Amino acid sequence: MTTTADPTTTTVARGPRTAGVGRTVAALAGLTATLPLDLALVSLALLRPRSRSAAAPDRRTVLITGGKMTKSLSLARAFHDAGHRVVLVEAPKYRFTGHRFSRAVDVFHTVPEPTAPGFAEALRDVVVAEGVDVVIPVSSPASSIHEARARALLDEHCEVIHADLETVTMLDDKDAFSTTAESFGLRVPDHARITDPQQIEDFDFPAGREYILKRIAYNPVGRMDLTRLTRETPARNAEFARSLSISESDPWILQEFIAGREYCTHGTVRNGALTVYGCCESSAFQVNYAMVDKPEIRSWVEHFVTSLGATGQMSFDFIEAPDGHAYAIECNPRTHSAITMYYDHPDVAAAYLEDDHPVITPRSTARPTYWIYHELWRLITESGRRRHRLRTIADGTDAIFSWTDPLPYLLVHHLQIPSLLWNNMRRGSGWTRIDFNIGKLVETGGD
Repeated sequence: MTTTADPTTTTVARGPRTAGVGRTVAALAGLTATLPLDLALVSLALLRPRSRSAAAPDRRTVLITGGKMTKSLSLARAFHDAGHRVVLVEAPKYRFTGHRFSRAVDVFHTVPEPTAPGFAEALRDVVVAEGVDVVIPVSSPASSIHEARARALLDEHCEVIHADLETVTMLDDKDAFSTTAESFGLRVPDHARITDPQQIEDFDFPAGREYILKRIAYNPVGRMDLTRLTRETPARNAEFARSLSISESDPWILQEFIAGREYCTHGTVRNGALTVYGCCESSAFQVNYAMVDKPEIRSWVEHFVTSLGATGQMSFDFIEAPDGHAYAIECNPRTHSAITMYYDHPDVAAAYLEDDHPVITPRSTARPTYWIYHELWRLITESGRRRHRLRTIADGTDAIFSWTDPLPYLLVHHLQIPSLLWNNMRRGSGWTRIDFNIGKLVETGGD
């Protein structure tokens, strides 16, 4: 398992509020400095002739949630290019998402946060008002369960490409997911559910093996803490466990730490059949995607989704151990940002909408995807790897920018993110990093 955090993931030490304001002002100044160049690029793109997408013979209205995220934009473009009508939805906090200005988006609506009362009813009202045929939740970690609950209201009005509440709850629970995978005869690391720090003191750590503790609920900041627990460090094990929020209502998973290379996958599944599949090398903060062929991982995914028999989007994280075998460490029941790899694939919409569609993978001609502002930050901070970063930019393609749809690129960087920074500064809140991929500020306790 990779343990070196990317420089863009570094949590900035907390200090006086003035320090937080200074960071925010510096970020705003940096974005302002790049505005003229981005304006010139987007103006040039807007001057280029554009062809119109023909309506699909079976044209459908597709509602996509999570409008702030690049993966929503990727899906919106795929459905638009296939001739479908796209409705994009987000919470009021992200109403200035640059993606609402995409030529692929026909209508934009705001609805309450998924965790707020009335979310499901508001989503249903949009479905009815817009005549939606299919809902594709592009969930955040905090919203996938709430969107599964909303499905109960939506099923009578349209198709929903999302698993039911019971299935999403199981997949989202790292321990329950591992237990389910084991029942299918699939490889996962050794694990135990922890609801009391005393369980760590009582656990019989096998000699020579290391374990880590991970919160089962989403933990946007602490998820990168890979403190090792072993038989040889009982005092540290106990001290570390008692420093966490472990309880019956906030369970954690004790999971064997397996050294090796990390991989992540995206899968779209219809009635237990995989229709979209992609696999990439991974890291703690993943903002580069390039397809890799790992037959054992694909076989694992196909076995799992077939055994489960559900419909939805399922993203898995794996460790390939030195013995060559892949171990699944968790499942995220939602769209993976690896969907950006399909930017030039003509069959994404069909693979989402049609039963028995042959599985599609990224085209061999697809260039690796990245986010240019993350790459620029790395160029500044990774003095020893600048040649590598420049090669990444030269060989890849920005996940947001499109010559035929340039406005989202301009407005994500110069409206969406600046508006979030201004609001954060007005509230006096802190943030650990800007995530241009997800279109948000990463904050402790955030979405």
